[in-house]
Amino acid sequence: MSRTEWHEHDWQLIHTEAQSPAMHMALDEVLTNEVSAGRRRPTLRVWEWADPAVVIGRFQSLRNEVDSAAATGHGIQVVRRISGGGAMFIEPGNTITYSICGPLSLVEGLSFQQSYELMDRWVIEALGELGVAASYQPLNDITSPAGKIAGAAQARKGNAVLHHVTMAYDIDTNKMLEVLRIGREKLSDKGTASAAKRVDPLRSQTGLPRGDVIQRMISTFRCNHGLRDDHLTPDELGQAMQLANDKFQTPEWTAVVP
Repeated sequence: MSRTEWHEHDWQLIHTEAQSPAMHMALDEVLTNEVSAGRRRPTLRVWEWADPAVVIGRFQSLRNEVDSAAATGHGIQVVRRISGGGAMFIEPGNTITYSICGPLSLVEGLSFQQSYELMDRWVIEALGELGVAASYQPLNDITSPAGKIAGAAQARKGNAVLHHVTMAYDIDTNKMLEVLRIGREKLSDKGTASAAKRVDPLRSQTGLPRGDVIQRMISTFRCNHGLRDDHLTPDELGQAMQLANDKFQTPEWTAVVP
């Protein structure tokens, strides 16, 4: 297989109503499988969140990452995704999340670092158009001089690559530190006041509403690579609902690494 370019593919946009955290996990798996099988064209999916969540990586230890009692107390659901990477703290109005389900040929022959950089290039350009001096920071961060903006995760399944990014539009740092253990450990020798410096949200950097930032991202992708509006099919939704119920909402999956 030789590597292909973005413009060689017919990209579809899915940006629909808010979904539960478990449904988002399931949709990533379903759409990646559908692209791999050739039943769906390569897709950019912009997420809307129905509920606050902590999303942990496929290989992370649940108890090492999350204070489950604090999460429950704040009404925050904990879910595990199918890709690697670190824990993400999600609040619906404060978070911008998207995933790209593309053909494996897009990253053929590339190292993980090269593929992350390739897949993030368009959004770094979009942020630049908004006045944010964003850059790729290996392995899986998007950062700026003011602090970290986003974290990415990736998985390769069959003939497809899944790449998703969670960006901080705004953030409740104190709540994040109550729920995520890893944040406390990283900051224990510096004091929690430095947490706000580690993550610098797009709201403070752009002064724009969340929806305007998303629209700029979509328009940049469309301009660079082509993008047609699409929707989830009844079959895709049905598959995802079953997968959310049978897998992503279950304690067995969430605690598969205790």
